[in-house]
Formats: sequence, C-alpha cells, structure tokens
Amino acid sequence: MDVASKVINALAERRGTDPKDINLDTKFADLSLDSLDVAELVMDLEDSFNVTIDISKVKGTVGDLVTVIQEAQK
Repeated sequence: MDVASKVINALAERRGTDPKDINLDTKFADLSLDSLDVAELVMDLEDSFNVTIDISKVKGTVGDLVTVIQEAQK
C-alpha cells in the first residue's frame, strides 16, 4: 500500500468515513479535524511509517501530509 492510501485509510478510520470520500486535496477542516486531531494522527503515522514527521510543514491538506511523509522516508 502506498503512502497516500495509508494516510487516507488512517483518516477514514479516525473520522468514521469512507476512504473514497477523502483525496489528496481534502482539507483537514473538511474532515472536522482540529490541530489536536492532526497531531494525534501524525503521531500514529510516525509509528506506522517509522519516520519523524515535521508537523509544521503540514499546511492543511491530506496531500501536504503525504508529501511530508514521503520526504521523511528519503
């Protein structure tokens, strides 16, 4: 499973929504995620991907988060 799919599935599970309703352009605000929710998600994803994610680089969309994770994997 690629990074985007893992992130989307993690978000869908956290929000109780269908992964098909989330894409790279989806904003965290559209999913009713506040900064604490995003921080908790980032911590979970750090464990899942075994990377350190710089949350300050995540600007507010799923795509931003995916990009930051991909960069951290390099």
